[in-house]
Parts: sequence; structure tokens; C-alpha cells
Amino acid sequence: MSESLLAALRAGRRVYGTMVASSSPLWPALLKRTGLDFVFIDTEHVALDRETVSWMCRAYAALELTPIVRIPTLCPVEAGKMLDAGAQGIIAPYVETAEQVRTLVGAVKYGPLKGERRAAILAGREPMEPALAEYVDARNAANLCIVNIESVPAMANLDEILRVPGLDVVLVGPHDLSCSLGIPEEYGHPRFESAVREIIVKSRAAGVAAGLHMVYGDVAQEATWAREGANFILHSGDAFLVERHLRRELAQLRRELGDAAGNVDNRTTAI
Repeated sequence: MSESLLAALRAGRRVYGTMVASSSPLWPALLKRTGLDFVFIDTEHVALDRETVSWMCRAYAALELTPIVRIPTLCPVEAGKMLDAGAQGIIAPYVETAEQVRTLVGAVKYGPLKGERRAAILAGREPMEPALAEYVDARNAANLCIVNIESVPAMANLDEILRVPGLDVVLVGPHDLSCSLGIPEEYGHPRFESAVREIIVKSRAAGVAAGLHMVYGDVAQEATWAREGANFILHSGDAFLVERHLRRELAQLRRELGDAAGNVDNRTTAI
């Protein structure tokens, strides 16, 4: 359940998940057997409709794998739709300001309040009545609020972003961050490593969990960032793992049988 995931993160423990693109009914039980804590369902880059996402969320939640959904853009309505669909956490992409974080927190942590009332409460202009505060807290206690930090402007505003109450996790988007830094896909570049390290260290110091999604990163690289403080471990994804392992095993099989390498495309998919 999300409460357990949230409690683990707040206690500074590591949690482990993977990205899921497939809506196959075989996947939930299969992934449960791997020992994952959560799944990351992406609607920013993957063509998944609302009904499909709802089936996925409820199937994973039934197996106590916390379903976390990335919405296509930072939109409170989209966040609300995904929470209604069964998501227990929301990731907003390309967040760059504290005001954007407050907007997401409002959608994730303050439902069903909307409109001017929610805006006034978030801005501190209006207090909540005790009964309403208790109701809202109980209703949203399990919801995780996560933002993607993946640009130079976001890093410039990071201190302010981390001060927004209700933010649970900062998730580095390596591909977009490397492009924003002017060094696309150079994940070993000193400037990229320095940026990631700064995000992780500052986030953890502020009491916010941190992680990054290295789609094609190796385990040693992920372990290095975990030792730096990353505790939201988002490892690869179903499509990438199938591609990588099938390519590797077919190449080995062809070598052992003395066959030609075949038509192998070594391009990667950036997310």
C-alpha cells in the first residue's frame, strides 16, 4: 500500500520500482514475484488511455504493488483523473517552479477541494475547519506527490521547490536534464554527475526522497547514486529490459551456433 511506501521513504529507506508500459494482464503477478515495491505507469510518453490505466492501477494495488502514474503535463485535472483511476502517487513532468509544485500538491494532497477554496488554503489565506482538515488528511494520506526535475531552470529554483510542504519525492529525468545542460545523453559527464548529485543531496537534506530513472543505466551506476542518497530506486522498464535481454541472449545464441549477427538496431529509446 502507498502508506507503507510513503512511510519507508519518510524513514529514509530505499524503495524499488520499475516502469511499466505493457497493460498485459500477465504483468502484475509476474512483477510481484520480482520483489518490487511500486510500479511507474507513464502516460506522458506511452499511449495508455484512462480506462487502461485504471485497470492497471487496480490490478497492481490488489497485489500490494503501489501504482504511481506520470501525467502528461502538470494539470490538476489530469492528476485528479489518475487518482480517481486508482493511482496512489502522481508524477508531474518537467516541473521548474515552486508554484508548479504547490499546484500539484493541491491536486494530490487536498482533494476533493478545488477552485478558489483550495487556492486560498494553499496560499495560507484561509484556514481549514478542523473537521475538513481531518477529512482531507485522511482521504489523501496514501497519495504520493512526485515531481520530475529535469532542467537547468528547475535546478536554479530547487531550494524553493524543496520548501513546498507536501512534496514527497524529487525524481531526476536524466535524458531531459542532460539535454538542458547541453550534453545530451552524456550520463558520465562531470556536469551531469554534479547536477544529479546536487539534486539528490539537497533533496535528502530537505527531508524529501530522491531518485532518478536510468532507463539504460547499469546496476553499478544505480548503486552509486543510491550510495549518494537516492532512495527512490526506479530501475529501467519492462520494454527496455525485454529489448536488452533478448538482444543479448540472441547474440549469444547466434555466436554459439556460428550464425550471422542478424539485423540488430542498437539505437536507444529516450524517456
